Amino acid sequence: MRPPTPLPFLPLLLLLLLLPSPPAAAAGGADGWEAIGAAAAAGGGRRRVASPEGQEAAAAGFYHRSQEMNTVDGDPRWCCTYLLDPSDALFIDVGQAFIRQQMKEYGDITNIYNCDTFNENTPPTNEPAYISSLGSAIYEAMSRGNKDAVWLMQGWLFYSDAAFWKEPQMKALLHSVPTGKMIVLDLFADVKPIWQMSSQFYGVPYIWCMLHNFGGNIEMYGILDSIASGPIDARTSHNSTMVGVGMCMEGIEHNPVVYELMSEMAFRSQKVEVEDWLKIYSYRRYGQSNVEVEKAWGILYHTIYNCTDGIADHNKDYIVEFPDISPNSFSSDVSKRKAISEVKKHRRFVLSEVSASLPHPHLWYSTKEAIKALELFLNAGNDLSKTSDDNFLLGPWLEDAKSLARTENERKQYEWNARTQVTMWYDNTKTEQSKLHDYANKFWSGLLKSYYLPRASKYFSRLTKGLQENQSFQLEEWRKDWIAYSNEWQSGKELYAVKATGDALAISSSLFKKYFS
Repeated sequence: MRPPTPLPFLPLLLLLLLLPSPPAAAAGGADGWEAIGAAAAAGGGRRRVASPEGQEAAAAGFYHRSQEMNTVDGDPRWCCTYLLDPSDALFIDVGQAFIRQQMKEYGDITNIYNCDTFNENTPPTNEPAYISSLGSAIYEAMSRGNKDAVWLMQGWLFYSDAAFWKEPQMKALLHSVPTGKMIVLDLFADVKPIWQMSSQFYGVPYIWCMLHNFGGNIEMYGILDSIASGPIDARTSHNSTMVGVGMCMEGIEHNPVVYELMSEMAFRSQKVEVEDWLKIYSYRRYGQSNVEVEKAWGILYHTIYNCTDGIADHNKDYIVEFPDISPNSFSSDVSKRKAISEVKKHRRFVLSEVSASLPHPHLWYSTKEAIKALELFLNAGNDLSKTSDDNFLLGPWLEDAKSLARTENERKQYEWNARTQVTMWYDNTKTEQSKLHDYANKFWSGLLKSYYLPRASKYFSRLTKGLQENQSFQLEEWRKDWIAYSNEWQSGKELYAVKATGDALAISSSLFKKYFS
């Protein structure tokens, strides 16, 4: 039997259909950005929807606001962006004008346009006819601007909002566009492949994607077995509509072994034997074969680089996303509190705490060992400042942000932005932290000592005091304490090292001798 053709990379230039604001240099002229804005301002009243039910559910007016996503109190300063309503007839006119102006601005460089109207933004009704009418309007706007337009759409919505996007709703959206004029990114196929539960996206071409990373977290993590076989399984499956492979991580410059293997899958027609591949990889990486190095990679492969515990790679390690929880909330039932399921597989443990309210980190060790690691962290002190690699420093992140400023006010704003992104993510009150706090956490020298360590110390100090005084844990007071500390740190101006000075082997040896010998 002839082997399948190697999977090609599908070259894509992703251009947004609807941008929040046009370039200032492009303003002016009947066909310019001002004309598009004028057309939008003149909209309203001319509505076209599929049915009375859809009309009733559709948002009133030419504009409507997106949903409150991850905000503490729905403050419109931080959420609820205005969207052009695809059910208004003028939407097509504005979309066409936008595409043509974009081609005028940047040249006729692509036929592929990215538009994710429903990404984490649920339609106002689940009526298939209404959903189909919205999809049709979006594509018609594209195709009037460029007759060869192809709509590229993330498939994340089918995973993140699976309760809404059942088969009728998925088909309504996917089939609202002419065959071959839509490509779906199976965005999280390395963990939750949608093609398997949607009959190949019901016949619509798709790209098998590895998401892998959220928020630029830098923990060691990967699912090499999934990467080594997933694209091949999808490509060779019955009635496959897969047309390429892709990577859509939220951060890069971490876990190079994962990206080396994923990059190769574009050119492979057979599944990869990972253990054999790792021997070749280690030779390429270090310039020579070494039995001990190969053994080390074997251990990594069967633990952190074959993580099959079903937890998405939002880094939930307790050091960088501290549990915002009161011990009083745990059940007094000892059997429930201590119930832990252990599954041994390839020399690793998968531990699942009973309490669903806690963060769920990847735990490779027993609970006893995890507690010991946290104790070492709390006692580390100045050891957290030892560095041997510039890539694990907070300083360059802050200095790069400040270097873009043209005024002192901009410099302050850019530093605040950089500090906030990797910590609180903003949008907090005095007693309620941001819903996305620690989303972009980093194991960086600087953050560990000045942010994560004080936060953990404050928590355990309050916990210890409560135990000593036989008082319940005051969760709201703890939140006030650490949120105030975080906001103060976000507005800080202290400087952090931008160059590492230590030697990796010397630091590792001294830490091992100090804590483990």
